[in-house]
Amino acid sequence: MKILIVNKFLYPNGGSETYIFEIGKQLQKMGHEVQYFGMEHEGRIVGNHAESYTPDMNFHDGGLKKLLYPFRIIYSKKARNKIREVLDDFTPDIVHLNNFNFQITPSVIYEIRKWGKKLGKKVAIVYTAHDYQWVCPNHMMMIPSNGELCFQCKGAYFGKCVKNRCIHNSLMRSFLGMAEGKLYHYLKTYDKVDLIICPSQFMKEKLSSNPLLARKLITLYNFLDQKEDYNYGKKEYVLYFGRYSEEKGVKTLIEVCKRLPHIPFVFAGNGPLKDEIEECPNATHLGFLQGEELRKIICEARFSIVPSQWYENCPFSVMESQQYGTPIIASAIGGIPELMHDGITGELFEAGNVEQLTEKVDKLWKNRNLCDTYTQNCHNIRFDTSLEYCNKLLAIYRDLI
Repeated sequence: MKILIVNKFLYPNGGSETYIFEIGKQLQKMGHEVQYFGMEHEGRIVGNHAESYTPDMNFHDGGLKKLLYPFRIIYSKKARNKIREVLDDFTPDIVHLNNFNFQITPSVIYEIRKWGKKLGKKVAIVYTAHDYQWVCPNHMMMIPSNGELCFQCKGAYFGKCVKNRCIHNSLMRSFLGMAEGKLYHYLKTYDKVDLIICPSQFMKEKLSSNPLLARKLITLYNFLDQKEDYNYGKKEYVLYFGRYSEEKGVKTLIEVCKRLPHIPFVFAGNGPLKDEIEECPNATHLGFLQGEELRKIICEARFSIVPSQWYENCPFSVMESQQYGTPIIASAIGGIPELMHDGITGELFEAGNVEQLTEKVDKLWKNRNLCDTYTQNCHNIRFDTSLEYCNKLLAIYRDLI
């Protein structure tokens, strides 16, 4: 089977990139041909035989290039032309879309359909939703200026995006986000996609608010490979790993650190709140870690904390902690409760509730027997491997072509 994976970034940048690289690698191991389409970039690590990519779009550029972006992020003729070159050269059976709004634009959906019709070839379009972009222009269902959770755009009322300045607190960018949402809703563009994969039931419920999407949605949780058993002994610290930002609940966690000066906290990651973390005397900032170094830090923690305050989808931090034998205290928000067992592999708390999180952390720190029980229970948790996930993916592909 020939599979074209579309994503705006073709270099390591975030969760969607980790996803496309891993499924692409696994599908190739299983004997399938995989190529990629997205933006050209000096850090690009995957590509296509036609060597056809869209130009890198940096929204911080100045000059004439920046003035043209408002037109290009809604509809890109160049992206249509470039993906046509790849389609002609590769002739895929499946086009698997990921993050493509703004930099690549939904214009490519029209080109895929036009190309298939011209050749009389059935080409299926699958989309993995990594965020809420198709029902929320700022993709996070949160008003950035005040951190308030929001679904005011439900029912395609995208004008709320402008009212709340939801995209980078910018009137112009929010207007463009509204325009893109309204345009493709009016044109019913996303109805041309055959199937939408949601990595959580929560995301499926939110996307199903659009009747055009509702009948195309399935839930398929993310995968996590564990290559070996990790037998590191536990050490005396509580761990947070991930981005240091407000929507991740890090401000809430910093306040908890201050209230529990007797507990050592370790932070692995980076982000805008780094300086505030470093000001806490009982907090150690390790910086961004990955690979074996990160696994070791996770394994050795007494427990980890996932304090997110936005609608997390299917966070790897929740999956990795449990799979590496580390209990978690996590926000009961978004898709998080679907990934853990409250009172078995850890505990849930109300997102943003400093008092409740403080109580949970203090209780689990003092009660070593309970923490050890959660640790043992974590060893019984498993998620799909990339092989198991791709077998399910292939079954989906085959049903569509």
